[in-house]
Amino acid sequence: MTSTEHVYFILTKRPEAPGHLKAGSICYAPEIKYKRRVHSNKVNVTPFDSQTNLDYAIDLDYMTELSAEHTELLLALPDDKERLQWFQEKSALQTAVGLSEGNAIIVLEGEDEMKGIIRYVGTVSGPKYKRPLAGKFFGIELQGADKGKGTCNGRYLYKDYFSCEKKCAVFVPFSKVRPLVPISLTPTAPEPPPQQQPEALLPGDRVTYFIEDKLGHGMVVDVLKEDGERFVRISTDMDENGKMGGELKILLHCVVKGEVSAAEPEKMDIDTPPTKSKASDPDTLLSVNSLVEVKLALRRSYGIIRWIGNLPDKEQTMAGLELDEDMGVSDGTFKGERYFCCPPKRGLFLKLSSCRPDSRFQSLSANHSEKMPQLEDTEVAMGHSTGRLETVPPISTEQVSRILTGRMKGIQGHCNSCYMDAALFSLFSCSSVLDSMLYKSTEPQDAPIQRTLLCDIVNPLRSKGFVDGRYVMKLRQQLEKHGYSHSFTTDEKDPEEFLIVIMHHILSLDPLLKLSAGGKVQESYCYQIFLDQNHSLVLPTVQQLLEHSFHSGRLKLAEVPSCLILQMPRFGKKFKMFDKIIPSLELDVTDLLSDGPQQCIICGNMAAEQCNDCFKDPVFSCTGFKVFCRMCSTQVHSHQQRRSHRPAALDVPKEYVGHHSPHTLTRDKLELFAVLCIETSHYVSFIKYGPSPEDWLFFDSMADREGE
Repeated sequence: MTSTEHVYFILTKRPEAPGHLKAGSICYAPEIKYKRRVHSNKVNVTPFDSQTNLDYAIDLDYMTELSAEHTELLLALPDDKERLQWFQEKSALQTAVGLSEGNAIIVLEGEDEMKGIIRYVGTVSGPKYKRPLAGKFFGIELQGADKGKGTCNGRYLYKDYFSCEKKCAVFVPFSKVRPLVPISLTPTAPEPPPQQQPEALLPGDRVTYFIEDKLGHGMVVDVLKEDGERFVRISTDMDENGKMGGELKILLHCVVKGEVSAAEPEKMDIDTPPTKSKASDPDTLLSVNSLVEVKLALRRSYGIIRWIGNLPDKEQTMAGLELDEDMGVSDGTFKGERYFCCPPKRGLFLKLSSCRPDSRFQSLSANHSEKMPQLEDTEVAMGHSTGRLETVPPISTEQVSRILTGRMKGIQGHCNSCYMDAALFSLFSCSSVLDSMLYKSTEPQDAPIQRTLLCDIVNPLRSKGFVDGRYVMKLRQQLEKHGYSHSFTTDEKDPEEFLIVIMHHILSLDPLLKLSAGGKVQESYCYQIFLDQNHSLVLPTVQQLLEHSFHSGRLKLAEVPSCLILQMPRFGKKFKMFDKIIPSLELDVTDLLSDGPQQCIICGNMAAEQCNDCFKDPVFSCTGFKVFCRMCSTQVHSHQQRRSHRPAALDVPKEYVGHHSPHTLTRDKLELFAVLCIETSHYVSFIKYGPSPEDWLFFDSMADREGE
């Protein structure tokens, strides 16, 4: 049977039976049987790694459906634990699907990074036990200084997949491959996030149930199935008449695990200001996602409220905190019951009355008259935005000192958000180059993310000069809910990962960059500068780094990009290539274009040849490609040290053929408008806000946290 005749699953939780199946196991079932199941939430599946063809009835609540492409990629990984981990990284899987032969990539081997070209994509052995699919591997031919670091010559298990020099090839799964250009050569539409499986309910679980326009809380007594429908028996905190105790039987889809706030939900797409609480008690101002401080061991600790409700044997309203430091006692569980998720030793349960708003974020703004705005509970819970849908232009040079300069300005940082804060501030505070992504039409499921970005972050930043950290957390929660990564709300990430998810997977923005390599056009959103380790640069400029990277990769620009996002060179986590890099305030890309006239670097006449061998010749300038007219090329290469060089003819545009001089050649230049820097895992940024060379603004989203 072919792969199209099957349905594929990954176990996201370990089933009660059979005992040998674990979370991360990949299984399959005949599609015809899957579609013909009647009134059953279970599917008979066969594990890929099983030595028999036995199938097992597994509840759908324990599995998530996979595409055939993702199944092949995950099967190449060595064990179930690693498969589950990479399954949760949706953007990495989708990028791997787009990789093909001829792509320039980086191979990750431990802490080393090796440059290579994909020569083969496919299986390297038949599927075990007559399975419909087998693991998909990438055959890589290593390049440049990394030649000789491989394990073979393109032959694997006595079969030739491609041919190269000895020890210049490796075969690896997608988890060890990163594209040199961060998006596939032929971007494909992102696979829609799999339908989220409801979390299994068990007797004793605390739940929230919905009846018409009301909600209530209680404990699960039993889960039943009657006439093909699934019901939940709940011992309620209050019955329908408001009295303590009682029992209800409610349809499963009207019940969610955990406790949801009973606040009045905001109506969608109505631009009304959020309601302010009239209560003066600080407890009434706190809700899920509030930033708070508590006193622990004679010192203040800070965190975010992840859960509010009642615990067994506790009369007071309790709060579950995720702390900033390892000062807690759990990972979100209390007496074996899970109430929220966080890293170990970050979870803490205590009285809500013991929490106070985080004083580090209560400072007055620069004009000493405005307190930080509070985000209504239901905004995050419902995913709506209260900001107005309007066009606010970037902050002008004259407005910067009034709107952006001073304390409590910019985007407020919290919980490893600095990578996102710095990226958003750099792109949108004083520039409109990427504003198209804020207004372009998008899919209905992605509209809330676009609206949050525009109404809750960009517009307030440009109009008021301040964005509350809760709105960035809201954006992170929405991205996490979309399934592109399970750690957007907790972990620090690279800015390019966040930008690619937003621009490519969510908003489907046209790629910003088009590269020409061997006649084939590659599209991308940003470019990772990659150098051979035998380069001669010591204190390089960005102009030199980009030229050396293009020279090394035999790349050209297919067109001048409207916005060019560059990542500086890196080799693993420990090796630092340069102590300093000099930012080029202007980037001349004229010689990087694949089409267009060029001037001889010696006489200024129309260039006809380019010499790659002369590029690193110390006689010439260390900046710029080495292009010559035919006369100068003959003279240069008559020197005995350059007679072995092999200059190549340039593609001169037809309208310039026969011209001796390119007349006045217009140079294509890009102006630097932002720099993101990282040191000790903390991102900050510098932003160009005016025409003068001195018009630069420094931004640190964590700068206003008192005591730090």
